[in-house]
Amino acid sequence: MRIGEVCLNTNDVITLANFYKKLLGIDNGSNAEIHQTLICEETQLTIYNDGASKNNNNQNISLAFTVDDIEAEYKKLLTMRVEIIEKPTKRPWGTVNMSFYDPDRNVIYFRSFSD
Repeated sequence: MRIGEVCLNTNDVITLANFYKKLLGIDNGSNAEIHQTLICEETQLTIYNDGASKNNNNQNISLAFTVDDIEAEYKKLLTMRVEIIEKPTKRPWGTVNMSFYDPDRNVIYFRSFSD
């Protein structure tokens, strides 16, 4: 068994989907306001507005992405004016991690493994 999809519920599908398209360097060819699926490798990331109002106090979920070059990704995030929570930091167990907020204030982690 494997996770096939992660869905982020939002009040603003276009803004959140455009953020992730830029972040992931992909284009799904959609500008839909209710539902967009962004496909990255074998797991889908879906941005969806189910009509219910969201409070953007997302405290129970975060997303983590493994990246090859965390410093390059950090520089890209700075050009996107993303709110950084923690700059790239080497962890005792060998990874370099950083965290930031998406437009709905979901916590996103980037991590890079040492060679």
